[in-house]
Amino acid sequence: MTDAPPISSLPAPVRASIEATNAGDLATFTPDGAVDDWGRTFTGREPIAAWSDAEYIGKNMTLEVLSAEFPDVRTVVVKASVGGDGFNGPSTFTYRIDGDEGAAVTLMQIRE
Repeated sequence: MTDAPPISSLPAPVRASIEATNAGDLATFTPDGAVDDWGRTFTGREPIAAWSDAEYIGKNMTLEVLSAEFPDVRTVVVKASVGGDGFNGPSTFTYRIDGDEGAAVTLMQIRE
């Protein structure tokens, strides 16, 4: 088994999202950013915040990075162990980020 990559090796927006989750906060998405939680899509900051309050940060979610892949410069696939008061176990988080200075997450897709 290989060691998990250090979180510092992830692109800044992905690292910020994971660190915010673990601190009990929701990272900033672009204004038109989206969360795709197993096919349920929440677009925009207010819908994402409402989803998070009910199912993500509101469930005290934590993420332990197990592996990361970089299919292209704007996509990062993170396999993580999820903890908290809701779902617990492995999940795959696919992050799309914008490529500009001060990049942010445009999409966080959650799957098994």
